[in-house]
Amino acid sequence: MDHKLLNHFLRFGSLSDEEIAAIDSTMSRKSFLKGTLLLKAGQHSNEAFFVLEGIVRQFYLIDGSEKTSEFFTEGQWVLSNNNLAHDMPSGHYLECSSDCLLLVGNSAKGEDLYSRYPNLGAISRKLMEAVFLEQQSKLEAFVAGSPQKRYLSLLRQKPVLFQQVPLYHIASYIGITPESLSRIRKRIR
Repeated sequence: MDHKLLNHFLRFGSLSDEEIAAIDSTMSRKSFLKGTLLLKAGQHSNEAFFVLEGIVRQFYLIDGSEKTSEFFTEGQWVLSNNNLAHDMPSGHYLECSSDCLLLVGNSAKGEDLYSRYPNLGAISRKLMEAVFLEQQSKLEAFVAGSPQKRYLSLLRQKPVLFQQVPLYHIASYIGITPESLSRIRKRIR
């Protein structure tokens, strides 16, 4: 098993050698080029991705404009909850913002693992709780914080984005125009 994924799981509980081997057998390592769409709005998918290298961007297409809602970087899960939990078509797109190396799994294999190894189900629940809390924290910061605070927070938490992602995607993510982002950047310098 890739050490990044193993370390990620170990943050939420211990694993036996048998559980590690079982997880490893259900995931495949794949490379994707920058610009690859992993998921399109309207598609059904039962795949989950774990980012080993690169950046995956989640966005919505609204009135012809892309609205970035998330960036997934090394050590993060990329999940489309509508697809995995409810078998509904996706409302968003997932795009590789850089060349990516991802581990790919699917929900059917995951469910099989949980039934064979209850500990993995417990670890998965803890992992999803952590993802949910992170998303809740981001939502609160977005609602309560100014665009400058959101920019500074993103700069502190994911500096790699500023080296690899176009600034107009970052502006969209923090909910402002590229021109407003430019003014914030000048003010901070």
